Amino acid sequence: MSTDQSTESDLQADSEDEQAAPKRAPKEILKSEIHEGLGALERSAGGLFVSGLSAGLDLGFSLLLMGVMWTQTNGKLPAPVVHWLVANMYAVGFIFVVIGRSELFTEQTTLAVLPLLNGNSSVKALLRLWVIVFVANLLGAAIFAALVAFVGPRLGDISPEAFKYLASATVDHGSLELFLSAVLAGWLMGLLSWLVAAGRDTISQIVIVWMVTTTIGFAGLHHVVAGSTEIFAGMFSGSGITAGNAARVIAMATLGNVFGGVVFVAVIKFGHVKQMAEGEDLT
Repeated sequence: MSTDQSTESDLQADSEDEQAAPKRAPKEILKSEIHEGLGALERSAGGLFVSGLSAGLDLGFSLLLMGVMWTQTNGKLPAPVVHWLVANMYAVGFIFVVIGRSELFTEQTTLAVLPLLNGNSSVKALLRLWVIVFVANLLGAAIFAALVAFVGPRLGDISPEAFKYLASATVDHGSLELFLSAVLAGWLMGLLSWLVAAGRDTISQIVIVWMVTTTIGFAGLHHVVAGSTEIFAGMFSGSGITAGNAARVIAMATLGNVFGGVVFVAVIKFGHVKQMAEGEDLT
């Protein structure tokens, strides 16, 4: 058999295997999510903090690429096209974080809640994880924002106006709108975690992360960590964003993200899958 024929046969066999592979049942996805949530809850404080710091830093690459894209295209392409391109750059940092398995607060609003609902953890353990990861994520976001705000304009890749544009789009909303927007973003991030667990390979998981997070960016929804990166960059670049503005947005986005992830994904998904499992042990 020739090499070409052998390669073609291998590709055909792989394709047939993929088609034959069954989709993961909801209870298998839930088991996987509970197992991953328990793993995070049982990690040491130091391990959680370092992983959360890594996530906050890595997510900053979304800010970098959005700033570069806006600087390069604003005024040269129609505004809707610029908005779409910037939204696609928003997804890049999330791909780094989710596929790299760093601890991101908005994923843990679903993942870490599932073991609690299943009776395998406690509220104290959940709050411990949330506080550590949240603080680490924001610290990483602040460090990256400071770096990009300093380096970007000096390299000529990002204009100061880009930081103002991104920060203003995050800050210029009333508290109710911020909260409801964050509920939707938290809901989507919870779905992201669930769908990634259902994905059978890395490529499908990357597509899922891109699809969900581009939706968040394109719709202008409020993700507390990504939004904090934009706000911090606006503050560090002298865009007129105050500490009061930042605190209000971060507070409302946090509350909304938690509500969306816990209620619309963790509680509802757990409830309907638990009924399907009919008392089966899901750990």
